[in-house]
Amino acid sequence: MKLGIINSAFGQAGVDTATGLKHIARIGFDSVDLFAEAMTITAEEKKIIARTCEQEKLPIISLVVVATGLVDFNDPVRDFHVARCKKTIDLAAEFGAKNILLVLGEYIWQREVIPPAAQWGWAVETCKILGDYADTKGIDIALELEPFRLSLLNSIHEMVRFVDDCNHPRIRANIDVSHLVLADTSPLDVAKLKGKAIHVHISDCDGKVHGDLPPGRGVVKFAPYLQAIKELAIDGTISIELEYSPDPSKIVDWVEEAYRETARLMRETGLRK
Repeated sequence: MKLGIINSAFGQAGVDTATGLKHIARIGFDSVDLFAEAMTITAEEKKIIARTCEQEKLPIISLVVVATGLVDFNDPVRDFHVARCKKTIDLAAEFGAKNILLVLGEYIWQREVIPPAAQWGWAVETCKILGDYADTKGIDIALELEPFRLSLLNSIHEMVRFVDDCNHPRIRANIDVSHLVLADTSPLDVAKLKGKAIHVHISDCDGKVHGDLPPGRGVVKFAPYLQAIKELAIDGTISIELEYSPDPSKIVDWVEEAYRETARLMRETGLRK
């Protein structure tokens, strides 16, 4: 598999887009996942990204979009987020990416006012609309499993149920190793995503709360998860997710450390030479 990183690690540290992409290529990453807002990105910003990635020979694999409004109970809100996700799909196609990474969000009001089945149904309905649109663009949709108690997709069981309910060839799963640990998920359960997973996120955590730390900084035992991912035979990318570095002035060191450790883990597992 390829080793990539979400470029928000640099953006959140105040590093401009082109400089961040150049660091990513120089450090040795095979690819990049892009965190960009499709509704507001300027033509000039798109040119900078496309030109920099071409010069650095850095392919864009995935575009991240958080669209919690897809499960909102208001029809106009869902319609807006469907349109926004279609813009993200357009942008992914424009950059030659393979997928968008879609975050659906959570059940509201502690699942007490609106029946959970209604929000689940809206999620399936809107994702199927997006899947049909993505198919016309040759883009896949990778759904994020989040470890939070009220997240729609907070376990492998719920991820499998959702992908099956969508029953759409473009709607697949993302595997986030840190999220699996926080959701108390055994590496053995990863096998349930055989044929359903197309993308992977990796980071470390303290085993209690969301961390997005470089591998080795937390408590995650990566080897059994990476072995399970290897057995899925995914033709895709493992992308490092580093959010909100504790010391933005040392973001380059932070990313370089994450690259070294992840490359070592992938090499030892036989996932990357």
